[in-house]
Amino acid sequence: MFKLAHNGNILLEVAKLNPPNAAFIVEALEQSPYADCEVDNDSINAFFKSDHPEKNLVVARKVDAQLSVEISEDKMAATAHLVTAKGGAKISIEQAKKVIIKAGVSRGYKQSFLEQVLQKQFELPSGTNANGVIARGRPPKDGKTAKLIPHVTTLRERLKQPKLREDGSVDMRDFGKLASVAPGTLLMSKQPATEGAQGFTVTGDAIEAKDGDSFELNAGDGTEISASNPLELVATIAGCPSDIQNGMRVDDVFTIGDVDVRSGHVDFNGSVIVTHNVSPGMKIKAQGDITVMGSVESGELISGGHIDIKQAAIGHLDHQNNDEGLTCRLVAQGDIHLAHGQYSYIEGNNIFIARQSNHCHIKAKSLFQVGADDAPKGKLIGGEILDAQMVIAGEIGSDSGAKMTIRLAHRGVEITAETDECLKALTQTSEQLNTLQQAIEKADNVKDAQKKQQLMTKIGATQMHYCEEAEALENKLSALELNLNGLLENTKLVANQALHQGVEIHIFDRKYKTTRSYPPCSASLVDNKIEIAFKTN
Repeated sequence: MFKLAHNGNILLEVAKLNPPNAAFIVEALEQSPYADCEVDNDSINAFFKSDHPEKNLVVARKVDAQLSVEISEDKMAATAHLVTAKGGAKISIEQAKKVIIKAGVSRGYKQSFLEQVLQKQFELPSGTNANGVIARGRPPKDGKTAKLIPHVTTLRERLKQPKLREDGSVDMRDFGKLASVAPGTLLMSKQPATEGAQGFTVTGDAIEAKDGDSFELNAGDGTEISASNPLELVATIAGCPSDIQNGMRVDDVFTIGDVDVRSGHVDFNGSVIVTHNVSPGMKIKAQGDITVMGSVESGELISGGHIDIKQAAIGHLDHQNNDEGLTCRLVAQGDIHLAHGQYSYIEGNNIFIARQSNHCHIKAKSLFQVGADDAPKGKLIGGEILDAQMVIAGEIGSDSGAKMTIRLAHRGVEITAETDECLKALTQTSEQLNTLQQAIEKADNVKDAQKKQQLMTKIGATQMHYCEEAEALENKLSALELNLNGLLENTKLVANQALHQGVEIHIFDRKYKTTRSYPPCSASLVDNKIEIAFKTN
């Protein structure tokens, strides 16, 4: 009934069969060996409409499988699009590989992916569309940043772990045995940064990766880099380990119950732990950390590290000095933590008061925070913020509207003054260079060649000195401007519950005074003005 022509067409000898209609032909074709071929409905329908029908009617044709490859826009994947054969030839792996190469795929190809796509030729009906990823690029993998691995417990970590009593309560004054190390103890090791792994696209383009950031292991006092391993830090003395930037130090630790008239003032090269209180008029000076388990009343603590007061720091106006200044004074190179502050001068890098600050004078290099957790709700009442980059509290000021002054980014005034001095010096240097240029022009008219050469050499040396000075001043001006911009961009006052009236806010050289109470808000410098922004839920 049907026969295959050399061009792949399926022919029907209509004279022998004399089909009654198109449906008859299609049904007969479906029962034949050519059932998978593509039916030529146009040819069949034309046959029944023609006055002079053909003797051999084209009823179908064989169509080979088709494969195309599409590369994603980011070139990180190549997808094969397959149309299964309609009675025609299937695509072989070799043919498919040629299509893949022609599409521009050169990396990330896996034959197993391709085989999964081509296998669908045996599983899906003829003429079915099927897709599958046959190549994947590899994203770059950045290297890991160098990491510090501590091998001992530092004093600061130990003080976060108070001892549990038998009745389940916590003894906030007992932190167990003091952590100490012996000479040669491994304190900390450095896990080196790793190199980044280069990536690639399916078209073969390389994608560069970033190596991990590294740093130098810092050997503080009482420590050294191990002679056998430059990635290890070991103790050289017996004492208590403390964290420093990218390393540790080991301090001799002085522990005392109370600092009072019986003990005298404490002046120590290492760290100091006071297990009870600091009495009025007493002083502690330490190159390391100072930790007070109890409270400090009208005392003075000066630390080269951190200060941690588990209870309150309480002072009053200095009556012996006509109420000028405060009788409680805390100054640290590092951070200061205390539960409550009242009439105290507090100066440090970051200052944290857990509950409330009453009439304190605060000077923080970076952050001053009143309250705990991520959204502090402590109260900041009265006193004066002498300098800070950021202040965060729950309530700032008081309902009574008592005057309070907050100075943020006050260091910017010092930077501006230093900038003015640099500009003045640069002007003077420029004037010197102009004078030297005039001297060169005069020396050029000297007829004595030897004398002329001596003058030129002397003037040239002086000119080089002032050129180097001018370049140094310009670099310093650029650095000062960068520091000032960075300071102002990150300066902010945040009140998580209320900002009351009577609060005078200074940011750099701008001033704003609240005349009413505000709901949760923040204050920052915007377009050289102090703007109040209210929080939204």
